Amino acid sequence: MNENQVGWKERISYGLSDTACNLVFQVIGTYLMFFYTDVFGLSIAAVGTLFLVARIIDALDAPLFGVLIDRTNTRWGKSRPYFLWLAVPFGVMATLTFFTPDLSYQGKLIYAYITYISVGIIYSGINIPVTSILPSLSSNPQERTVLGTVRSIGGQLGAIIVTVATLPIVSVLGGGDDQKGFFWTMLIFSAFGVIMLFITFKNTKERVIIPGKKVTPFKEGIKAIKGNLPWFIMIFLNFIYWMGQTIKNQTTVYYFANNIGNAKLVPIMMSFNFITLFSLILTPMFSNRIGKRNTMILGLVIGVIGQIFIGIGGKMVNIPLIMTGTIIGTFGTGFILGLISVMLADSVDYGEWKSKVRAAGLLTSASSFGAKFGMGIGGALTAAILSAGGYIANQKQTASALQAIEFNFIWLPIICSGLAIIALLFHKFDKQEKQIIKELNERRRLMEKKEGLEIA
Repeated sequence: MNENQVGWKERISYGLSDTACNLVFQVIGTYLMFFYTDVFGLSIAAVGTLFLVARIIDALDAPLFGVLIDRTNTRWGKSRPYFLWLAVPFGVMATLTFFTPDLSYQGKLIYAYITYISVGIIYSGINIPVTSILPSLSSNPQERTVLGTVRSIGGQLGAIIVTVATLPIVSVLGGGDDQKGFFWTMLIFSAFGVIMLFITFKNTKERVIIPGKKVTPFKEGIKAIKGNLPWFIMIFLNFIYWMGQTIKNQTTVYYFANNIGNAKLVPIMMSFNFITLFSLILTPMFSNRIGKRNTMILGLVIGVIGQIFIGIGGKMVNIPLIMTGTIIGTFGTGFILGLISVMLADSVDYGEWKSKVRAAGLLTSASSFGAKFGMGIGGALTAAILSAGGYIANQKQTASALQAIEFNFIWLPIICSGLAIIALLFHKFDKQEKQIIKELNERRRLMEKKEGLEIA
């Protein structure tokens, strides 16, 4: 069993996979609702329904990709080939999502359904392998934490570029025409994303392979889920955390444009995302000292404190206080993002240890199911609350609409973080990790030895 550290070329190449994903999907997650309502001309209720339907479909396609990955057997590995196969379709469909054809209202709605659902499905086919490949890159727990951290740093760099540069680029390339501006902006981001995914494919290697196992049947893979409490907790955490983040992200433009009265603050506030890089860099050290679970809880608590500062600053329309809260919350985010994929990889090991079945594709895809279902519920809930509050695009908003925006942006993320903290209190893998890894490595050595004797 090769437990050597992964070289920096491969680490960075792996990190670029998340940079590519965020260059594209961060634009969708942050700006698509605004694009659909205020640029494309769809109603907020129709957009909310679209987001819910799309995420339900995504929730169904995620396990299918997981099963497909477990049944994939190529000279490149199980997860890695999907970066090659789906990179270009992902870039093309993402660009078309922000294209505005001259159609009737119903035509636009149908076009939105086709493009948004399609890009979501293809995104699953790329993002699930980004997660499922991690347990195969190394069996060393600390090395996985480093890889997960590098991945998250890469993802955050993509997110920072998107949040800081999107609206300015839209303005420059559109010349006052947001339809044109969003299209060309997404085309540029997508092109860079495709190149990065090709680099990830070229420079990564799946080296943790179960001797004698080529394909894991679905029925056998299910055994890795039975009694796998760490996995169930991570499914719930992915659901509730990304629901809160989606609600906040999709309300950002609305909040600063209407509640604060200055939409130009959006790129400035989002530029503080670079603070996440500091906590991401510190994540391996913190997780080594206080454990991965406690590090993630720390990040969630810091995030709640930041939200409270933003809420108080928003009531007072105190920009420095809002900035302070944003910086605090963003710092906490790094501890969460740096460990989600790592703790999910741990659940793959736990499932193998408990059931003797390794089903990385199925287990990690189910986590994507949780995250995407959370995003879908978050998007639908955002739209429903805005609609109930009486939000009308491009109009002066009523007091109830402003309250709805504030509730989405400030308080729902706090509630979601609180529920995530409660779930993590039941996560005990850190205490068992050394023994589990030791037993798994011994089991694999015996299997390799047995396989060698059978061949001889």
